[in-house]
Amino acid sequence: MKIMITKIYNKVAVGVFTLLLPLSAFLFISCEDMFEPADENNRPEDAMYEESKYAHGLLMYGYDRLPYITTTQTDVATDDAVSNLNSNAYLIMATGSWASDNNPMSQWNSCKDGIQYINLFLAKVDNVKWAPSAASKQQMFTDRLKGEAYGLRAILYYYLLMAHGGYADDGVLYGVPLLTTAEDGSSDFNQPRAKFSECVQRCYADCDSAMALLPFDYTDISNNDEIPAKYKALGANYSNYNLVFGAKSKGLVSAKVAEAVKAQVALLAASPAFREQSGVTSEEAAKLCANVLNRIGGLEGFDPTGNIWYKNKSKLEPNGAEMPEMLWREDRHKNASQEKDNFPPSLYGLGRVNPTQNFVDAFPMRNGLPISDPNSGYDPKNPYANRDPRLADDVLCNGVTFRKTEIITGTYPNANNETMDNINDQREKSTRTGYYLLKLLRDDVSPNSSSLIEQQHIYPRIRYTEIFLAYAEAANDAWGPKSDPTGVGFTAYDVIKAIRVRAGLGKNEYGMPLPEGDVFLDECASDQAKMTSLIRNERRLELCFENKRFWDLRRWLMPLDESVKGMRIDRNDDTNELTYTIFNVEDRKFDNSYQMYGPIPKEEVLKWSNLKQNKGW
Repeated sequence: MKIMITKIYNKVAVGVFTLLLPLSAFLFISCEDMFEPADENNRPEDAMYEESKYAHGLLMYGYDRLPYITTTQTDVATDDAVSNLNSNAYLIMATGSWASDNNPMSQWNSCKDGIQYINLFLAKVDNVKWAPSAASKQQMFTDRLKGEAYGLRAILYYYLLMAHGGYADDGVLYGVPLLTTAEDGSSDFNQPRAKFSECVQRCYADCDSAMALLPFDYTDISNNDEIPAKYKALGANYSNYNLVFGAKSKGLVSAKVAEAVKAQVALLAASPAFREQSGVTSEEAAKLCANVLNRIGGLEGFDPTGNIWYKNKSKLEPNGAEMPEMLWREDRHKNASQEKDNFPPSLYGLGRVNPTQNFVDAFPMRNGLPISDPNSGYDPKNPYANRDPRLADDVLCNGVTFRKTEIITGTYPNANNETMDNINDQREKSTRTGYYLLKLLRDDVSPNSSSLIEQQHIYPRIRYTEIFLAYAEAANDAWGPKSDPTGVGFTAYDVIKAIRVRAGLGKNEYGMPLPEGDVFLDECASDQAKMTSLIRNERRLELCFENKRFWDLRRWLMPLDESVKGMRIDRNDDTNELTYTIFNVEDRKFDNSYQMYGPIPKEEVLKWSNLKQNKGW
C-alpha cells in the first residue's frame, strides 16, 4: 500500500500560484495491481521535495479554503435584511429549517479540508528545495511559506469555533477536534472535540508562530541595511529579500494579519456566549486589539473615510493608492455580479438583499439621538429626513435618485415597475421591505446585458474599523467607557466618538456641529450598560452587510428570532401625500434556547462515536 496524491490542477488566484486538489482525490490508498492509476496521473509525495510548485500547491489549497464570503449573504438570516429569492438557503434556514443536516452556516468540511492540506504542507516544507542556488533565499522562502501556513490554520480554526463551538449535554464548552498533523490511511478518525479553551490556545500559538516568521507587511526595501540580521548573515541581498518578502507578496498572510486574527479570536472567546469556559477575559481581548491598533498609532491611524471605503473608486483598483481602512483585503476581478444581484429592477438588477425596517430604525438622527428619543426630532411622516448620513450611504430608500434614476419602492404606480405590490410577477426582483441595498455597490457599474459595464471590486477580509470596535467592546466590558488602565492612549468612549464624528453625528440638519455636541454619546459614557448597547449598534451600522451580524448576535446571546419589518408607502393621488406604515415581512423561527451555538454536522456525529453534538441539536 502507498499513499498517492493525485491530479493537482494549476490555477492562478490573487496574484499567486494556486493549486487545487479535489478532496476526493487527496488520499489514494492503492494496491499495486488493481487500483493504482496510470503513472502519469499520480505524483508520489516525495516528488514535492524537488518540485517547489507541487509543494506550494498544498499551501495554496489552504488559501482556496479561506471562509471569507465576498458578497452579502448571511445578513438575510438576521434582523438586518431579507432575501426576495424563495430558494435562498439562508431564508429557508431562518424560517425554521436550520438543522444539523441542513446548515448553510457550516464551516466543517471546507475548513477541515484546508487544515488537512496545511498540516501536510507543514510536514514537508522544511525539506522542499525552494531556492537551491542560494541558502538565504531557501531560508526566506521556507520561513515565509511556513508562516503563511500557521496563519491560515489559525483562521480556519477560528471560523470552525464560530460556527461549531458550543456546549454539549455534559455542560462542557467544546470546540472542534484539534489536528496538527496530516491524517492518512492509518489515522484514527474517531477524534473527540477538544475543549473550546484548548482550541483558542491553538489559534494563539499558530498566530504567534506566523508573527515570528513573517514581516509585519509585505513592502520593498531599498538597501541591504534593511535586511533582517537573520537573512543578512546568510548572504541575502535586498533584491532577493524583495523577491520573497516584498510588495509582490501583498495579499498573502502577513504578521499584521496574524496579529489581527489573534485579536478576533480573543474577542470571540471573551464574548458572553463563550467567556465562562474559554479562559479568555475582556481585558486580554482589549490588550490584543490594542496591539494591532498601536501599530498604526492608535486613533492617529483612524481612517477619516473608512466608513465609505467602497466609494473610493481609485483605491479599489489593484494598483491604486493604499486604503488605510484595509488591514487585509481581497481583490476581485472586474465584474458586475454584486450589482446585478442587488440593483433595483429599474437598473437591471434583481434586488436580492432587502434591508429591513429593523435595520433602518437602528440609524439615529443626525444629532446622534436614537429615533425612539422624544427629543430626537424624528418625524414618522418624513422618516428619512435628518437621519444619520450612513443611512443614505448604505440603503436605497423611497424617492432617492441613484444613477440618474428615481427609485420608487412605494405601492403607488410608477414607470419603474419596482414597487412592493408587484409580487405576482416581480417577487424575485422587487423589494419585500421597501428598501434596496446600496452598500458595497458601485454606481459606475451597469449590469444591463446590452450595455454591460464592469468594474473592479474588493472585499474587506479585516477592516481596521472592525478592530477599533472590537477594542471598544472589550475595553468597555473590562474597564468601563472611559478607563484606560493599560495606558494605550484611548478608551472605548474615544473610539466610539471618533466613529460617530466620522459619520457626521452631533450635527444639525445643515451639517453644522451642535453646541451641546453628541448628547447621547455623553449619556452612554456615564453608564457601562448603555455604552455596551451603543457599541453593539455602532458595530451593526459600520459593518453592515459584510456577513458579521449573524455571528455577532450569537456571541452576544441576543435573540435570533426577531420578526423582520418593512415600510409600506402609499400615496394619496389627490394630494400626493405619502403615508408610511410599518408591516411584518417575515417571522424568524430560531430557537434561542440552543441555536446560539451551531451544530456539528449530523453525518459526522453518526460516523464517529467520540464526537459530541452541541446541546439541543
